[in-house]
Amino acid sequence: MKALKNVLRILSGSLSESLKSVLPICGIVLLLSVSLAPIMPGVMVMFLFGALLIIGGMSIFTIGSNISMEPLGDGIGVLIGKSKKKALPVLICFLVGFLITIAEPDLTVLAEKVNGVENWILIGLVAIGVGVFLAFALIRTRHSIPLAKILVPLYVLALLLACVPYACVVLAKITGQEWLASVGSIEFIPTAFDSGGVTTGPITVPFIMALGTGLASMRKDKRSAEDSFGLVALCSIGPILSVLILSLIKGPDASNEAGSSISVDMNTRDAFLKFLDPDTGIVKYIKEVSIAFLPIVAMFIVFQLIFRRFNKNQVARICVGFVYTYIGLVLFLTGANVGFMPAGELIGSTLALTSYKWVLIPIGMVLGYFVVSAEPAVHTLKKQVEEVTNGAISQRSIGIALSVGVAVSVGISMLRVLTGIPILPILIVGYTIPLVITYFVPPIYTGIAFDSGGVASGPMATTFILPFAIGACEAMGGNVLTDAFGVVAMIAMTPLITIQVLGLIGKTKRDKKMRQIHSELDQISDGIVYYDNVEVKKHVNSTK
Repeated sequence: MKALKNVLRILSGSLSESLKSVLPICGIVLLLSVSLAPIMPGVMVMFLFGALLIIGGMSIFTIGSNISMEPLGDGIGVLIGKSKKKALPVLICFLVGFLITIAEPDLTVLAEKVNGVENWILIGLVAIGVGVFLAFALIRTRHSIPLAKILVPLYVLALLLACVPYACVVLAKITGQEWLASVGSIEFIPTAFDSGGVTTGPITVPFIMALGTGLASMRKDKRSAEDSFGLVALCSIGPILSVLILSLIKGPDASNEAGSSISVDMNTRDAFLKFLDPDTGIVKYIKEVSIAFLPIVAMFIVFQLIFRRFNKNQVARICVGFVYTYIGLVLFLTGANVGFMPAGELIGSTLALTSYKWVLIPIGMVLGYFVVSAEPAVHTLKKQVEEVTNGAISQRSIGIALSVGVAVSVGISMLRVLTGIPILPILIVGYTIPLVITYFVPPIYTGIAFDSGGVASGPMATTFILPFAIGACEAMGGNVLTDAFGVVAMIAMTPLITIQVLGLIGKTKRDKKMRQIHSELDQISDGIVYYDNVEVKKHVNSTK
């Protein structure tokens, strides 16, 4: 009876958090549907039913992730951290990164949107990128290498690779060598940076973050807490580099355009039946998530058989957690893909066809502000940050910083849709700012910031914000590949700035307070001096 009450209490808390995250989005869409962007009843039914599935799915997923993915990742991290061998742990990290990336549903969604490149090639290269950099993250943690020293050259390399197609086009015009213009694909640059965001989704993030905590816990030095962050950041840059290299060899079809998924003449019954459609509804995601979970379950079984890390009660708890995680993810992905995607695309296209299409920018910013809080992995990040920092960095402050960052990024993305501004200059400026700030903030903020970029660009970004941009872009006759794609990359970029600015403000306040304390202590002579109503005379006497 006590256990049942416990479960109900946890579920109630998780459900309350999910409602707070999703209801603002529902309110915005309902308001738009009766004002600037009227939508058909069938699409509205799909959206509302999708919202119910997202709320329920997110609640169940959060509970399941806490009792299965996190203990498993932490357990593997602890054992790898204890190992005295060098090659075997690196190989294990590579295989773990490779397997969980192939299992990520968001990556499959992105691969299916890109024509001209086979799905398995794109997915395989991205998985290799994650595997290589997860192994590299192990080496970094073991040798306590500052994250900034790794990220700065890697992002500089990524931006240089992104500049290659543009440089080749310019050289072709100058030299008259037309073959140079075919080197690389400008259309593929937004997709390459998008791949870094979609890779770190609801399956990978809880596991990778727990793995980082387990690895860092084996070190007892003062930097172990800050080194527990940064794995998601490294696993995000890996796919960007691998896909950019692919773009130099083979780019997507320049004619690639996302087909509309909207059937505006649906009645309410047809809309509901969309969720039961074996090709597009819940049956599809039951299969997809089953395939995604197979490598993780197999990894758990092999890990437990070899190392006997968990006792019987823990094994049973993790198995129950897997079931919760599976059910929650199926419900969440069904609601997001079937319910939210058509609504996002239709609202974007409707607003773009009005005479006041500029409203795409403020509406996109408002949507971005609230959508990020509905990402399942965001809750995992906020919880771990508060735990690792012992409450010094609160969930609320991280949540606000993420929301502000994503709001700005979606606003800029909508400006790109309206004007056709190329993404590369924005990426260069956008990544230069946080890379410079890394030298002025406490290292723990750098790890949290770059992890948050990957976490913020999850399934809600790919199933609601990206369709919103695609719908607007298609309605205006723009190039979907260059103007609409890249919104996920933008969502992954701006939190790097806002989280580190949060750290910079905190550091400035602490430094100012410490200078004030030292100044007052220096002025103490014989009398009693109070600082914030605290007597400091005894401290001063004891130090004389």
